[in-house]
Amino acid sequence: MRNLAEKWPAAPDWTTAVLNQGGVRVRTLGGLNQLLVSGDLTAWSQVSGLAGEGAGAGAVASGDTYMARIARDRVLAVGERPFPIAAGWHETGFAVSAMDAGLHVFEIEGPGLAGLVARGTTLDPDQTSRSASVLFAGVNVLFYRFGNRNQARLHVDRGLAPYLWEWLEQSPAL
Repeated sequence: MRNLAEKWPAAPDWTTAVLNQGGVRVRTLGGLNQLLVSGDLTAWSQVSGLAGEGAGAGAVASGDTYMARIARDRVLAVGERPFPIAAGWHETGFAVSAMDAGLHVFEIEGPGLAGLVARGTTLDPDQTSRSASVLFAGVNVLFYRFGNRNQARLHVDRGLAPYLWEWLEQSPAL
């Protein structure tokens, strides 16, 4: 039987892989706790203590715990420590799904970030949107800035992370 794995490049060692070229540095950000929250976001806010709508594309998120807005009734809660809220349906009207193993997080920083965003998506790098969900390099990601204007995070389905890494390696913007 033919080994189809030979035609695909091996995934990098995410713990050490770093791209650093063209004024942009890209690395994997591990250890984040990620919860997909769907339903009544007001009830979620009261239980979790996380207020607000969540950061949209181009908006700036900050802190140890924050949210990225996906849709009117859906956010991705991201934290450096585990959330004290169990996965599953909550009687107050929202559901929680653990996404730690499902989403890979890339952190991108540097003065060339705006050029990379312009190459990867149709977003105006100087504008924000209410949802962090965008098409980047042909795949759906959650994109938002973190900490400052020259730093961003991309959450992508874990299975698509090697493709996105290869796209970043070959991007003329880098």
